[in-house]
Amino acid sequence: MAKYSKKASKKVEETMHEMKEGELKTGSGKKVTSKKQAIAIGLSEARKEGAKVPEKKS
Repeated sequence: MAKYSKKASKKVEETMHEMKEGELKTGSGKKVTSKKQAIAIGLSEARKEGAKVPEKKS
């Protein structure tokens, strides 16, 4: 299991909350309905902010 920083966990928590309220959007502007997609967006945003997150799998 991968280890994530507290900052990354917080970011994922925020994006999940946005998804549940219907405010989370994809890059193309569509609403996010998938939990997996919301987590991926949260980890991506955390990665951009410099949080400790393992690299993306290709």
